[in-house]
Amino acid sequence: MERYLLGVSKQDIREQIWDYMESQNIADFPRPVHHRIPNFKGASRAAEHFPRLREFQMARTVKVNPDAPQKNARFFVLNSKKMLLVPTPRLRTGLFNRITPPPGATKGVLRKCATSQGVRNYSVPVGLDSRVLVDLVMVGSVAVSEKGWRIGKGEGYADLEYAMMASMGAVSQGTPVVTIVHDCQVVDIPDVLVEDHDLTVDYILTPTRVITTGCTRPRPAGVMWSKVSCEMMGRIPILRSLRSREKQAGKDVTLQDEHQHAVETRSPHTAPPRPCDPLQPEVGEDVPSNSVYVGNLPGDARVSELKRALGERGVAPLRLTWQGPQHRAFLHYPDPAEAQRAVSCLQGLHLGANTLRVALARQQRTRDLTGGHAGELHPVSRPSDL
Repeated sequence: MERYLLGVSKQDIREQIWDYMESQNIADFPRPVHHRIPNFKGASRAAEHFPRLREFQMARTVKVNPDAPQKNARFFVLNSKKMLLVPTPRLRTGLFNRITPPPGATKGVLRKCATSQGVRNYSVPVGLDSRVLVDLVMVGSVAVSEKGWRIGKGEGYADLEYAMMASMGAVSQGTPVVTIVHDCQVVDIPDVLVEDHDLTVDYILTPTRVITTGCTRPRPAGVMWSKVSCEMMGRIPILRSLRSREKQAGKDVTLQDEHQHAVETRSPHTAPPRPCDPLQPEVGEDVPSNSVYVGNLPGDARVSELKRALGERGVAPLRLTWQGPQHRAFLHYPDPAEAQRAVSCLQGLHLGANTLRVALARQQRTRDLTGGHAGELHPVSRPSDL
């Protein structure tokens, strides 16, 4: 088993594992694995342990995350005729999709259903009122320890998904949690890094072994609203719905930075506090109203990744102008209404670890002229047609 001289933060550990998997050619598509739940060579072999677990054999409903290393695990759930729930990407359209293969599906069709495309094509949404009971949970990890401590890619979605399931009554403290990783991802994680909202795991499946952690640390019994930011609330509609319900039930749903805004002392020279809903940018008048600006692209982003993300949200433009070296792109739509719809649909969009900045091009132009980067809205690079 590989050991590292690990740093003192979760991000140190992530970076060292990502770097190691790339440098040793352990990583598998999609690459690079940085800022992802890393796929790895041998992931399918690691997943073969899954159906042998007693907890799997007893389960009727299994939740598996949508990442590439868990593809074979999703197939095993479907092939065993169990209900498969897959979280929606970044929770933007709900909490789960239930995968529903066509009647009489062959193993080949079930394998297609287990892919990311299959999850999109053969699924129905599962909402907060579904009263579903999840018997077994599988999550992705960047790093895990034999104690059951887990580190994800840093965005908190797996922790939040579990907390929301707990709030719905879909899982309990006794619901087993499994993760699939490469052996090199099993490392020592300092206890001090584990926080109250962190999800722990009971079983670690690698290409060479099954690790039973024996972890007894209590898992979150629901969403810890004090750990949720206003920004996160703004991009996850189902989280807003759950918060509204819990507020009506009399629970304390004060957000991480909400109290700070509420108690801020304002003077005649102090700007008003930012609300918890996303702010709308000001409108400019001097650029086409049917173009959309996408900024804050990661330095290693590829145009194909952005195209795929746009397709997943159903807002593919007529034409895309790519300016990767400047960390931006421009999307061109047939009319202003389509451009505005795209802006709405793309709020909260991520590539890698970056939350992209999305606005009508003329709105971004107004920002630039009042303190941003002048000239940003004059694309000169070669357009890439979708």
